[in-house]
Amino acid sequence: TKVNLMDELQKIRRTAAKKIPGAPHQVWLVLDATTGQNAVSQAELFNKAIGLTGLIITKLDGTAKGGIVIGICRELKVPVLYIGIGEKVDDLRPFEPEDFVNAILE
Repeated sequence: TKVNLMDELQKIRRTAAKKIPGAPHQVWLVLDATTGQNAVSQAELFNKAIGLTGLIITKLDGTAKGGIVIGICRELKVPVLYIGIGEKVDDLRPFEPEDFVNAILE
């Protein structure tokens, strides 16, 4: 269940903090752009449980325009760091806000 998952993530966070001072230094959530508006509620749950520091949005090469990015960034004040535009490692790119907005408006 969601509760069990969040409890496990909190436990991992606590364990890391015991072993490495200040850990975790970054907490990134990877979201599938095709998830749609449900991604906002998912991100809220993860942020509440473990405190996100960044997002990676995948599958922006498909039909998804990635409008979820705007909602999540507005609600959580968490930056998008990378986007995935394919299935290969080279298809993971740094997020460029201006390029993203232009793609949405096309």
